[in-house]
Amino acid sequence: MMAKYGKKAQQKVEASMKEMESGKLKSGKSAKKVTNPKQAIAIGLSEARKAGGKVPPNPNAKKAAKKSSKKAAPKKAVKKVAKKAAKKS
Repeated sequence: MMAKYGKKAQQKVEASMKEMESGKLKSGKSAKKVTNPKQAIAIGLSEARKAGGKVPPNPNAKKAAKKSSKKAAPKKAVKKVAKKAAKKS
């Protein structure tokens, strides 16, 4: 059985945990201080993915992609426009 995570992933997670403990780890666009260890691990794994380390794909990334594609075409708005066009004719 092969290892799920590589050395680079381990190093990135360890570095992000140390940053969190020292109060220097910031999250995303808001740049708020990270206090949750799980979030620090997620940030470390994300950085490892970007750096090309051996890390399994993020399971939540698929869910986010599905949600955004569902919101792309709201059906109610299309039906309302069609009804208004039918009334005017």
